[in-house]
Amino acid sequence: MSKVRKIIDEAKESKNPELDLVDKGISSFDEIPGLLTMLNLTRITLTHNRISVVTPALANLTNLEILNLFNNQVEELPTSLSSMPKLRILNLGMNKLSVLPRGFGAFPVLEVLDLTYNNLSEKSLPGNFFMIETLRALYLGDNDFESIPPEISNLKNLQILVLRDNDIVELPKEIGELTRLRELHIQGNRLSVLPPELGNLDLTSNKSVIRMENNPWVAPIADQLQVGISHVVDYLRSETYKFVHGRHAVTQAPNRVSEKRDRSVSNA
Repeated sequence: MSKVRKIIDEAKESKNPELDLVDKGISSFDEIPGLLTMLNLTRITLTHNRISVVTPALANLTNLEILNLFNNQVEELPTSLSSMPKLRILNLGMNKLSVLPRGFGAFPVLEVLDLTYNNLSEKSLPGNFFMIETLRALYLGDNDFESIPPEISNLKNLQILVLRDNDIVELPKEIGELTRLRELHIQGNRLSVLPPELGNLDLTSNKSVIRMENNPWVAPIADQLQVGISHVVDYLRSETYKFVHGRHAVTQAPNRVSEKRDRSVSNA
């Protein structure tokens, strides 16, 4: 850990507000001596280490704006993290999170939250998760989501939503209320239809991105997708599609009930 100590000492001496500890074999915050007294820090990068527990005392670094813990072994987070007054970017991708702490949605200024490559599902989210109104980008790809709660409509400033490579079977119509959304990644799920309300969004301009391949789409959506994304969005806005979507919802309802029943039996 002499390398880590040297980096810490140099950062303290130079009063550098950015601390870079990438791939240093760190497994605990105890191995970063003096870190919690460096109150001037605005960015900490701890990617590619072996950290499993995030110390609650990290919240004492009240000037921290960027915390990057990508590719560690974090299994749980302290509730104190969401009280950090200046934290704007939090990267927890490629860890072992299966649940988020109570009150996790209390971040006052968080703009970017990356939870890619974890073990999260809709059951992992605390009640206030979708109350982070400052959020501009939310990355939930490569997790275990089967559905997305309708409360996602509270994220009024969201511009980027990544849900790729989950097990999502349907999207809530409330996604159509995210008027600032410019990027939507839903490829690699189990989606067969989309809510018509998605047609309310501007997802076909030059600055917009929508990815939706590798889903078992109903034939009309699959046909439009072959022509191009803009054709899919136009189709979602049509009266024809509203009829198709309504009919699909009616035919799928009994299947959903039996699926839930089967799941509850297997979990019993």
